[in-house]
Amino acid sequence: MIDKSALIGFVSMQHRLVRKKPSKRLVKLLASNVRVLRHAQGVSQEELAARCGLHRTYVGSIERGERNATLSTLEVLASVLGITVPQLLTPQRPHDTKSDPAN
Repeated sequence: MIDKSALIGFVSMQHRLVRKKPSKRLVKLLASNVRVLRHAQGVSQEELAARCGLHRTYVGSIERGERNATLSTLEVLASVLGITVPQLLTPQRPHDTKSDPAN
């Protein structure tokens, strides 16, 4: 027979371990990378949003770290910016951007 109190305690502990929001570090990293890559390409928030099929205020809120972007949004942003999703979520060095003539 299963001890119900132990099961409830286990489920409660597991629930606390599940993160419902991305870490602040990851949100800030995404925000910075989108902004740096967009600037490197000389594109406005409005133009990036249009190319992605997103609203410009949504792109702005991602760049300010105010929004939790979906996987599909990450895919379209990465594609339009000419990188992969993992690269979008990896710290960028200034010479890592596509517009750098040294690359």
